[in-house]
Amino acid sequence: MVFSSLTFLFAFLPIALIGWYVLPRTCRIGFLLLISLVFYAWGEPLYVLLMIGSIVVNWAIGLLMDRSKQHRKLYLIGSVVLNLALLAVFKYAGLFWNTVRGLFPAPLSEASVSIRLPIGISFFTFQIMSYVIDLYRGKAQVQKNPIKFGAYVAMFPQLIAGPIVRYVDIEAQLDAPERSLSGFADGVRQFIVGLSKKVLLANAMAVLYAKLCENPSAIGILGAWVGLFSYTFQIYFDFSGYSDMACGLGRMLGFRFVKNFDYPYIAGSITDFWRRWHISLSTWFREYVYIPLGGNRRGKARQMLNLLIVWGLTGLWHGASWNFVLWGLYYGVLLIVEKLFLGKRIERMPGIVRHIYTIIVVAVGWGIFSFTDLSALGIWFGALIGIGNRCLLGTESAAWCLGYLPMLLICAFASTPVAANLVKRLEHFRWFAPVQLAGAAVLFLLCLAALASQSYNPFIYFRF
Repeated sequence: MVFSSLTFLFAFLPIALIGWYVLPRTCRIGFLLLISLVFYAWGEPLYVLLMIGSIVVNWAIGLLMDRSKQHRKLYLIGSVVLNLALLAVFKYAGLFWNTVRGLFPAPLSEASVSIRLPIGISFFTFQIMSYVIDLYRGKAQVQKNPIKFGAYVAMFPQLIAGPIVRYVDIEAQLDAPERSLSGFADGVRQFIVGLSKKVLLANAMAVLYAKLCENPSAIGILGAWVGLFSYTFQIYFDFSGYSDMACGLGRMLGFRFVKNFDYPYIAGSITDFWRRWHISLSTWFREYVYIPLGGNRRGKARQMLNLLIVWGLTGLWHGASWNFVLWGLYYGVLLIVEKLFLGKRIERMPGIVRHIYTIIVVAVGWGIFSFTDLSALGIWFGALIGIGNRCLLGTESAAWCLGYLPMLLICAFASTPVAANLVKRLEHFRWFAPVQLAGAAVLFLLCLAALASQSYNPFIYFRF
């Protein structure tokens, strides 16, 4: 992490909140930008200059677009090319070079390209691009204040792992954040829920998945499937947990960020799943890639091609490895099949059948996502169907699976809206407020205890 978890909770965050609420109103956005740059520079002391440069250049391009109606398109193209070039150099240069080296092994076999990926570059670059494109379309007003534009791009709650906040969604809030005691309390509760997802659930599933991955040939078919579902839970609670924390922190500061997850594991189809998973990314690709390509307005064949392009790019956005492209195209093909053939049939299926179909397909997708080594991916998928792994459940893996069975059941329950719906039903009772406060305090203490004892605590999406 950029800060250690405890340093963030007990040093950085209190300073950020106290400064935000104590300083005069005219100084708050400047303070937010400063504290956000400090937050990023703590882990990226060199690449913070890259982000500052990107902010300044794109802010200046926005001013030029506003002043010169004649050359607006030229400025738009320049901004998009510049931002994509940054991604290409820092994120994909290694993939490109290694692919070329594989095609032409001599004399390139000894040469290598290794550029460290700036944390969160995909997120803040997409936010910057949304501003410039919406400005060109006339959907956003030019931001003449570089401090406010910088704060939009660098805002620390969602800077390094989303959600992707479009400028049009936060434009008015930069001038007048919605600050209130009830909003702050809501933000604290949401932050604690997100922290609990990450620390208590995702990290536990990460341990189980790591243990089952050590020797795929010995875990058995059932062990391989348990491992696959443990990763399925891990990535959901890891990423949705961070999104909840980001939205909670934003709420404490008076900002409302877009909802990024809507219980995706209760979906009844792949189409429904992608309406619920990483909503901000799906919205970004729909608004800025799929619709400009023509969307569904140019016939079925063109729509299917557009879907494949969008999902290939969605996969590539997640990482500089071919398994991510394969993962994206996997979903592109599935969505096309649902649109052309299965959609109506799936709707007529019993709810439990639709849910089982969706969760299995999604879990298989996460298997593709998790292995950047394609040979290791092949071994794991072989283990799922008994190739080189013919027992049902290995002895050691059985012990791990049984030991983590309660946590797997808790994760399955926490993936549904049952608890949230129960909270809504009880909120109008007077006695529920102190109970909810006590529950949040207990969860927070459990998280602190876990953070103090856990050595493994990464966020999966930090690498994107």
